[in-house]
Amino acid sequence: MELSEKRIRILKILLSGEKCACILLDDLHITQPTLSHHMKRLCDSEIVTARKDGKWMNYSISADGANSAIEYLKKLTTVTGCSDSSFCCG
Repeated sequence: MELSEKRIRILKILLSGEKCACILLDDLHITQPTLSHHMKRLCDSEIVTARKDGKWMNYSISADGANSAIEYLKKLTTVTGCSDSSFCCG
């Protein structure tokens, strides 16, 4: 899954805890269908969990998803095959 700028912003908002979709909409200034698309992708990747409360959806960062994302980022940022760990010639 690609972490677009909007998805990164969503994750930053969720760092402080569970948020209702209405809060995310207000903070991000996006439409409900756009938010639904991003949240579906984040939930499908298991980085975010959703909980329905009446007519509202509440979202939070999943502990397992966060750990998976950390491991994925470590793999992406690990430099291999270079003798100097501060510089990689490609």
